[in-house]
Amino acid sequence: MSDDQQQLELEAATFRRLRDFLREHTEVQNIDLMNLAGFCRNCLAKWYRAEAEARGQTLDYEAARELIYGMPYAEWRDRHQREASPEQQAAFAAREAAGKTA
Repeated sequence: MSDDQQQLELEAATFRRLRDFLREHTEVQNIDLMNLAGFCRNCLAKWYRAEAEARGQTLDYEAARELIYGMPYAEWRDRHQREASPEQQAAFAAREAAGKTA
């Protein structure tokens, strides 16, 4: 196996591990991810879609979200998403104003 192929496989496996971790840890809210890391599950879906399109594949946003969430986004939202607290919203607004979000 070439070094490039091995790196590609390691990166793909790492991505799947992150995706699966986020699927398993539904208590981790997207706003918490945005406030701490500047990206969330929706960002991953947007990046996934952009990479597919850069390679000539058609993938709509909702299909990309389902690949990341492991279910339709609306279902995930209904099951797991909580209302953001005023503190979370303020932290998000401050981070966004500072240009620190994806």
